Amino acid sequence: MIMDFSQMFLKKGVTIAISFMLLGPVYGQTPGKTEITDTNTPLHLLQPDYPVPYGIVNKEDVKVVIDRVRDYLADVTPASLVDKISLDEIKDPKNFNHNTQLKQGDFRLLSYEWGVTYSAMLEAGEITGDKKYTDYTKDRVKFIADLYPHFRTMKEQKNALHSILHPGALDDAGALCAAFIKTERAGVDADVRPIVDNFMNYIMTKEYRLEDGTLARNRPLKNTIWLDDLYMSVPAIVQMGKLTGEQKYYDEAVRQIELFSQRMFNKDKGLYMHGWVEDMDVHPEFHWARANGWALLTKIEVLSALPENHPGREVVMDLLKKHIRGLAPLQSGAGFWHQLLDKNDSYLETSATAIYAYCIAKAINEGWIDDLAHAPMVMLAWHAVSTMVNERGQVEGTCVGTGMGFDPAFYYHRPVNKFAAHGYGPVIAAGAEIYRLIQNNEFEINDSSLQLLKQ
Repeated sequence: MIMDFSQMFLKKGVTIAISFMLLGPVYGQTPGKTEITDTNTPLHLLQPDYPVPYGIVNKEDVKVVIDRVRDYLADVTPASLVDKISLDEIKDPKNFNHNTQLKQGDFRLLSYEWGVTYSAMLEAGEITGDKKYTDYTKDRVKFIADLYPHFRTMKEQKNALHSILHPGALDDAGALCAAFIKTERAGVDADVRPIVDNFMNYIMTKEYRLEDGTLARNRPLKNTIWLDDLYMSVPAIVQMGKLTGEQKYYDEAVRQIELFSQRMFNKDKGLYMHGWVEDMDVHPEFHWARANGWALLTKIEVLSALPENHPGREVVMDLLKKHIRGLAPLQSGAGFWHQLLDKNDSYLETSATAIYAYCIAKAINEGWIDDLAHAPMVMLAWHAVSTMVNERGQVEGTCVGTGMGFDPAFYYHRPVNKFAAHGYGPVIAAGAEIYRLIQNNEFEINDSSLQLLKQ
């Protein structure tokens, strides 16, 4: 843990004796001991009982944390094929069959959570200059892309790549598609375009939509909008615009954000509800933290890819700022956000906090929001997140996969688990942007308060 100068000066539980202030015994105190009073001690420097580290952190310490996560993931996400019965490794494509499967590790290489992780690794590699991050994504994307033409011939039957050959939900397509496009731009020795085109065909032409074109699902009830689906679709759409230069993709990305926000964004609170059902007269507003994270992350992704002169840019930027304004006052004193954002008796959750740390740090670094106002809160969020990375590099305190509910107990009591994949990409991404924030700015402790030092 990093300790600022005031922590080194005044540690919790330590009696402070300042020689020039020792003015003799005070009435009622134990003989031989000097009681700390307002007249002999600068009380404003007494160290608060912070539940997480507080103060200045350097970029090297941030990288130690995310390195631990990266090294763990490299060990537990093998890129190889095995026979599902014998578990023998299979390398020769001539031996691929319907018993061939991806070797199991702690996480799945083809999940949407791993799309987030692939993108995060690329960003961490670009910001820190550490090739290990970039190679993590390139190696696995190449592995998948090289397998794709071999398993495509088995398209009528289930096989190791079934979810990307035949996506059945936005979860199967969007996050991976965005990551694959980013990997192609980063320069990977593989043909990823067939996978990208297949994903985009599903997103643009096959996913269920409401009459006005809003991407939707028919579960748990008919004509339901999941806030999560903003991230499971729009980043891929806007990345396709960047890949092809076609205006229609940029326009569709902005349109989906507007359609979702019209129904689901509470302008008074600056928060999104988790789900919206067309047949309901009233719409229960459960402001689930991670879903709000996906919505915030979507806006960051779109603004990062959208042309500066696109007419929808101002709309997305305005929503981003309003969303951050809604989230900021809900950060807990421990640096985390709650599982239900506006319910302080719901538990503190890691993955959402990491997503917010990443997005707000990125918005500061890009000059989209006020740095003086937001840098201290995002540093506090990073301190909180860093405490949830254990010695092995596993991320603790992440809510498991969560569907949509219409009562508070459902959200309050969702389990947390270190194998919930949703926490890993966000922690790496957050660390990368915090690293950049520290690299480009100076911080100071002013009267025990962390503040960005304006140049």
